[in-house]
Amino acid sequence: MLLKTSHLATKLSTFMQLSEREAHCLADLQSFSLSVNAGKELVHEGQTGHLAYILQTGWACSFKLLPDGGRQIIAFPLPGDCVGLRSVLLHTADHSFSALTDVVVSSVEASRMMRVFNEFPRLGAAILWAASRDEAMVVEHLVSIGRRSAIERTAHFFLELSERLQLVGLAPDREFDCPLNQYVLADALGLSAIHVNRVLRQLRERKLMTLKDRKVTILDRAKLNVLAGFQPQRAGHNQS
Repeated sequence: MLLKTSHLATKLSTFMQLSEREAHCLADLQSFSLSVNAGKELVHEGQTGHLAYILQTGWACSFKLLPDGGRQIIAFPLPGDCVGLRSVLLHTADHSFSALTDVVVSSVEASRMMRVFNEFPRLGAAILWAASRDEAMVVEHLVSIGRRSAIERTAHFFLELSERLQLVGLAPDREFDCPLNQYVLADALGLSAIHVNRVLRQLRERKLMTLKDRKVTILDRAKLNVLAGFQPQRAGHNQS
């Protein structure tokens, strides 16, 4: 059984202090773990009767495929994220979900999640808070694709990743590991791979951030925030 220091527990603790019973319930919810190889699809769009997943380690991606074979990446689930909860409750997946790297996930049936919400309403509220944070970032992604320039949306994207990884203790202030290549970034940012390279070079030349050897280094967070129009999210209320 996982300890209460799981990434999800760390994430939820920024919203409220978990009681011993709530922490035990959360650990039990994540007690069954499954290793999944990079590239494997866990849920495909339109699927019914699937499970929700809690990502323990590794990176994943949520996406939709277009009729012409193109792919739009919607989000990158990170350790501590709940994936597919909305689709499970609605009974049909509205997008696909696959492992981007080798990952470890915990699967959760809808009925089990509903029991948690019923028996531990504070824990349910914390999980919904985490899901709401994720939805807010999807909104920002839509704004980026529709209105931000290429360099602004790229800067915003990496600042968002940094904040999310810091929330679960996986990123120091300036650096974090990042397995995303130019083609994956292109599918997420709505740019060509060549354009992604050009923008990353501009950010490097302006001494704002670098992406090298699968590691992001933020050189000037304040200026990068201004460029992206990035507003850091407050973690939560840390309710008792």
